Amino acid sequence: MDRINNFGVMAKPSSSVCNIDCTYCFYLEKEHLYPDRKKQWRMNNTTLENYIRDQIQSQKSDVIDFVWQGGEPTLLGVAFFRQVIVYQQQYQGYKTITNSLQTNATLLDEEWAVFLKEHQFLIGVSIDGDRISNDTYRLSRKGKSTFDDTLKGLALLKKHGVDFNTLTVVNAENVKRPLNVYAFLKRIGSQYMQFIPLVERKSIMPDEDGLTLIQPTFDGESNLAEWSVPAKAYGKFLNTIFDHWIQNDLGKIFVMNFEQTMSQLAGRPGACVFNETCGSSVAMESNGDVYSCDHYVYPEHKLGNVNDTSLIDLVNLPQNRQFGQDKLTNISVDCHQCDVRSVCHGGCPKHRFESSSDGLLNRNYLCDGFKSHFSHALPKMNETLGLLSHQLPIKKVKQEIKRRFYA
Repeated sequence: MDRINNFGVMAKPSSSVCNIDCTYCFYLEKEHLYPDRKKQWRMNNTTLENYIRDQIQSQKSDVIDFVWQGGEPTLLGVAFFRQVIVYQQQYQGYKTITNSLQTNATLLDEEWAVFLKEHQFLIGVSIDGDRISNDTYRLSRKGKSTFDDTLKGLALLKKHGVDFNTLTVVNAENVKRPLNVYAFLKRIGSQYMQFIPLVERKSIMPDEDGLTLIQPTFDGESNLAEWSVPAKAYGKFLNTIFDHWIQNDLGKIFVMNFEQTMSQLAGRPGACVFNETCGSSVAMESNGDVYSCDHYVYPEHKLGNVNDTSLIDLVNLPQNRQFGQDKLTNISVDCHQCDVRSVCHGGCPKHRFESSSDGLLNRNYLCDGFKSHFSHALPKMNETLGLLSHQLPIKKVKQEIKRRFYA
C-alpha cells in the first residue's frame, strides 16, 4: 500500500451539536455515543492551534484547504473563526489558505456575512429544495420550518457577495421532484450544486449506546430508514436533471455529481465516493480525535488525536491504510464485470450492505441507481469532453449534444 501524502480533513469544531433537528441526521445520534461532548462540545484554542499548525505542516501542497463542518459550526460564533484566521496567518508561511464552511445558514447575520466575505470563505448551504422539499425532514428542534431562516441567511450571503454552493440531501420525498428541486436551486442563485443520496439503516432495537441508526459495519437485523432514497429513483432523479442540465445549463450551472464524473473521465481526481480506494479524507472531532472517515466516527475507527500525533502520521497508520485498501479488496463480485466500474468502483463502503450474487453482503444499495445514471450519462459526457477538446464554444457543444442525443 502506497504512503498517503495528500489528504483532506473534515473538521467538526462544534462536534455533533446543531441548532436544528433534521430527522435524517446520522451525526446528531453521536450525542449518545459521546455524551461528554454535550458539555464540552466546543473546540478549544489549544486543539484549534495544534490542528491548524499541523494541517499546514503535514501537507506537501502549496494550497491548504480547511473544511469546517458540524453539527452546525456557526454555533461557535464569529469570534472562533476570527481565531482560526489568526492561527492560519501565524503558520501559513508561503502557503495559500482556503476555507470552506458547511452550514444550514439559519444563524447567519450581518457580522457573519461581512467576516465571511472579508476572508473569502466558500459557504456550503444545506437546503433540500423548495419549502415542501426542505421542510419534510429539515425542521427546528420545536418541529417548525427552517426554510425561511435558511433563505434569510442565503440572502445575506448574496448581499455581501459571499461565494456559496448548495448541498441537497436526496431523500424519499424530494426524489419525486427532480426538476422542481433543480429549478428552485437555480432560482435562489445556486450555480454550484451537489445532490447527496440519503441512505440510513435502523436497528430493530437501540443498541447499548442508545443508537438506532446503525454504523456501516453492522451486519445484524435492520430496516432501511423510511427517509432513505430508493436506489432506482435516485438514478432517475440524476438522469432527469442531467438531461436538462447538459442541454441548457452546461457551462453555467455546475452540478458536482456530473462535474466530478467528467473529471474522472478526463483523468483527473473525482469524488471520494467513487475513488478506487479511500482513507485520504479523514474526520476530526472537536476534541482533536481523528477518524478514518466522516461516516465512520465510531470508537473502532479512531486513529488518534491531533494533540498527540501529527495528521500525516495518523493517516498513514496501518489501520487507516488498510481501511482505505478494504474498499478495493471488498468490492462486490458483481462489480468486476460491471460496465461502469471505472467511474463507480462500488461506491461508498457505507452503502455496501446488500447481497451480491455470491451471497456476500457487499453490494452497494445504490447500485441500480448508479448503473442507471452512468449508463445514461457516460456516452453524453464522453461526447461533450470530445467536443470541448476541439475548443468548440459551449453554445455549440450544447447544440451538438442536443442534435446527437435528444433530437
